[in-house]
Amino acid sequence: MAYSAPKIDNLTRARVAAMIDHTLLDPAATPDDVTAAIAEARELGAYAVCLSPSMLPVRAPGLVVATVAGFPSGKHHSLVKGSEARLAVAQGAAEVDMVIDIGAALAGDYNAVLSDIITVREAMGTDPVLKVIIESAALPDEAVVEVCLAAERAGADFVKTSTGFHRAGGASVHAVRLMAGAVGGRLGIKASGGIRTAEAARDLIAAGATRLGLSGSRAVLQGFSE
Repeated sequence: MAYSAPKIDNLTRARVAAMIDHTLLDPAATPDDVTAAIAEARELGAYAVCLSPSMLPVRAPGLVVATVAGFPSGKHHSLVKGSEARLAVAQGAAEVDMVIDIGAALAGDYNAVLSDIITVREAMGTDPVLKVIIESAALPDEAVVEVCLAAERAGADFVKTSTGFHRAGGASVHAVRLMAGAVGGRLGIKASGGIRTAEAARDLIAAGATRLGLSGSRAVLQGFSE
């Protein structure tokens, strides 16, 4: 499947909303918070709502349900990540965002990264969408590219910049450009982590992002015209 972002001069509020995974991954989130996040995502016209796996199953008519695995550290055993992803899919998740072992990537052990992703892909099956969180701000450029290529070889559907929880930072235009160059439209690019303004969202889309992970979706969308 080919992935391409909309043209920068066609970024209406509705078109950007349709790229958003409206995200609630706060460890202190309550069931009422989840209900409110789903309602807000529906109101805004978001594509998906992304929730912690412990909050599944949920009813979210009109939205894709996404969740995370190995979040946020990526230091879970691959079999644990795979089991978490498989259970989430069984509980209604259509998309899973998994975190790689960042230390393996920093050490240049891309075969370990590849194996980690393959384990999750095989555990969750081929139909659900798999997004691979590479924590791009924590990696040198070479590792960003190599991890994206490993994700493609492992059968992922997207590569994603960040968890939003790492001290190194979140999404950047530079990282998105590197990622887009590596996967060449063959995988989607999800920019996530620290995106708080319409200007930031616009710049990331222009760099190649095809999906946005946002917790403050309303504030970002207010910067786009109807």
